[in-house]
Amino acid sequence: MLGKSKIRVWLEERSPAQVISGYYLLAVTISILLFSIPGVHRLGVKVTFFDTVFTAVSVVSDTGLSVFNISETYSVFGYFVIMLVLQFGGIGIMAMSTFFWMLLGRKIGLRERRLIMVDNNQFALSGLVQLVKDILKIILLTELIGALIFGFHFLKYYPTWKDAFLQGLFASVSATTNAGMDITGESLSPYAGDYFVQLVTIILIIFGAIGFPVLIEAKAYLSRKKMKLDHPFRFSLFAKLTTSTYGILLVIGTILILLLEYQHAFKGMTWHESFFYAFFQATTTRSAGLTTMDINEFSMPTLLVMSVFMFIGGSPNSVGGGIRTTTFALNILFIYHFAKGNREIKIFNRELHQDDILKSLAITLLAIVMCCVSVIAISISDKEQQLIAIFLEVCSAFGTVGLSMGITPDLSIVAKCILMVLMFIGRIGLTSFLFVIGGQKKNAKFHYPIERVITG
Repeated sequence: MLGKSKIRVWLEERSPAQVISGYYLLAVTISILLFSIPGVHRLGVKVTFFDTVFTAVSVVSDTGLSVFNISETYSVFGYFVIMLVLQFGGIGIMAMSTFFWMLLGRKIGLRERRLIMVDNNQFALSGLVQLVKDILKIILLTELIGALIFGFHFLKYYPTWKDAFLQGLFASVSATTNAGMDITGESLSPYAGDYFVQLVTIILIIFGAIGFPVLIEAKAYLSRKKMKLDHPFRFSLFAKLTTSTYGILLVIGTILILLLEYQHAFKGMTWHESFFYAFFQATTTRSAGLTTMDINEFSMPTLLVMSVFMFIGGSPNSVGGGIRTTTFALNILFIYHFAKGNREIKIFNRELHQDDILKSLAITLLAIVMCCVSVIAISISDKEQQLIAIFLEVCSAFGTVGLSMGITPDLSIVAKCILMVLMFIGRIGLTSFLFVIGGQKKNAKFHYPIERVITG
């Protein structure tokens, strides 16, 4: 009892962000143990401990970067272990923990609600348990529907219904959680000409990366429309901002890739082939990591564009990483309004809070510095690798995307450790990472005289 009491006291002294980070580290540790049990790997396949650790971090963070071919390394049992761990990374460690607490009939106390609030980027304690229930319902139902659609469609690709539905289930879970993993051995290249598979995958990726609150609000809106209530439904500013930003980035990404590769990788293709290749790559750079073609075929400008899009990542409170779409939007809005001399930023008939603007700038600055330092460090430790390949790998790890030019297995231990740190930070979010470093929030006891400095 004394030991439990000390642990409880120690946890209470930690900030919620620090506890959440500890839980994700615990999830990585458990994943390492799961990936080490007999029967997870194929017969005759041996995986080093370090590669197991790297895989565990990649799966928990829903990144998808891998040092070996998943289909050649893991057994069918191993596939199910991967899909289980992907749920903790995609849905969130606190959401999954709350689910198990509810199954055991345990009361969700104030401490647990605070942790749920931090893990899901919420501002209030009210309605958190219902939020978790909605997230679980939406994600698990989406994965199930996706698995059934893929399973029946894949019957024409695979000899048995077991193979078809196994491929369908893994593809659905991987796309919905934006994990970027596959058991085909070639990502989605075997379905490069199957637009149905690509469209379903794109929908699943968007469901995972656009943000759980957006999906919950959309569900509430459709329910009200079905009930034909007179009172109009108002979407939150978050839903409007993240949806519009996500859509704009998707359109811009598709157009840029089309223009940059029209006379390069897409040369000689029909318009619909070029469009689907570009559209899918623009979608996958949000956080998914799946691809319908070898990205080594792309030109340098396209790889740079894809890296920037991976750096931005998905939306807050989603399965995506990166600085997040709303952070990017707030930065653009700040620059625009600052250039016009406006002190307040207004959008969708609402005014943004100054704290949110400052936080978005701090997150972006920290992310740029962190990724630049990582690129420099890996360039020193792995001098034989191309700079563009390292840059893309770093952005992919931070954005928890999983796209790679194939250099991951050949990187040094130092480089892989850097990527693991980036994947972990990308999953917990830079806001939580800042609070992990800073600890509990403290109010200033005194202030110095204010003095202006020359800038710019």
